[in-house]
Amino acid sequence: MADHSLIEWTDATWNPITGCSVVSPGCTNCYAMKLAGTRLKHLPSRVGLTLDSKAGPVWNGHVRFNEQWLDQPLRWKAPRRIFVCAHGDLFAENVPDEWIDCVFAVMALAPQHTFQVLTKRSTRMRSYVTALDRETIRDTIRRMAKAIPSPMPKFESMLVPPPNVWLGVSTEDQARADERIPDLLATPAAVRFVSAEPLLGPIDTLLTTERGDLDALRGLGVHADEEGRDDWYRTAMLDWVIVGGESGRGARPMHPEWVRSLRDQCAAADTAFFFKQWGQWVTEDQSPETIILPGESRGAWAERDADGCWGGDQTQVYNVGKKAAGRLLDGVEHNAMPEAA
Repeated sequence: MADHSLIEWTDATWNPITGCSVVSPGCTNCYAMKLAGTRLKHLPSRVGLTLDSKAGPVWNGHVRFNEQWLDQPLRWKAPRRIFVCAHGDLFAENVPDEWIDCVFAVMALAPQHTFQVLTKRSTRMRSYVTALDRETIRDTIRRMAKAIPSPMPKFESMLVPPPNVWLGVSTEDQARADERIPDLLATPAAVRFVSAEPLLGPIDTLLTTERGDLDALRGLGVHADEEGRDDWYRTAMLDWVIVGGESGRGARPMHPEWVRSLRDQCAAADTAFFFKQWGQWVTEDQSPETIILPGESRGAWAERDADGCWGGDQTQVYNVGKKAAGRLLDGVEHNAMPEAA
């Protein structure tokens, strides 16, 4: 937990719940998982949350409620964006609803802040948030008041979920985008966002769902009616797209065309686009002029089409590290935030 975060799209992190499990390819090199099993493994908030493996620490599915940090946002008076459960997942399988109730209660009591909740469990998020009501929040606040030393503000919001809560899903590839974004769009939220980090393949925001095609950036869907004619319908839409490459040991390269595609899709739909980082690897045409590309660390990265098949020309990528690779895309730093910010 940190009052000042190095994560480019937030201001602070808050970890009332720690621990998780591996559910998709984006989890393989999770920084929180590695820290929980190495540098932080003896801390009360992390001990026993990972197992050792040949590839390093791996989440074991255990989760921990860090009640000592629950009221932290209530003690931060200056408004800030807060990344919730940066070292876990609020909607992880083993997190009881009662813990989630407490987190939402605190968020409701701190309207000066903007809370950014990011999950890979879109189905549970949709189910929980859709069922959430004011009485649940009120009852939770009453219970918390007996245990939390901080003065409890009044719960005044008439909106549930609270309007200062942004909900997002991680979508590292097309399969995860098709799976998680429809759940997000069906979940009540003031702001809906996607974090395509680490981006492991191309993503088209024109999704294929059981109901038909869905344009996630424009909130427009279409399916065939009983007579085979196109039946168009409106949905919620994405407000924000974050893209980033993987960093650290074993990081997988990110192709520039994958990033450009999402940038261009967002530009066409007037959706806020935030490019967080290249990560460990960078191509020569994207590298800052101030670094020297190490020839001994380069590797071939083949072009890949929208179906995930390899082919075409090869692109050289260089292992220079996150800081050296920077966060310029075609010479431009992209820092767009949703209008609600």
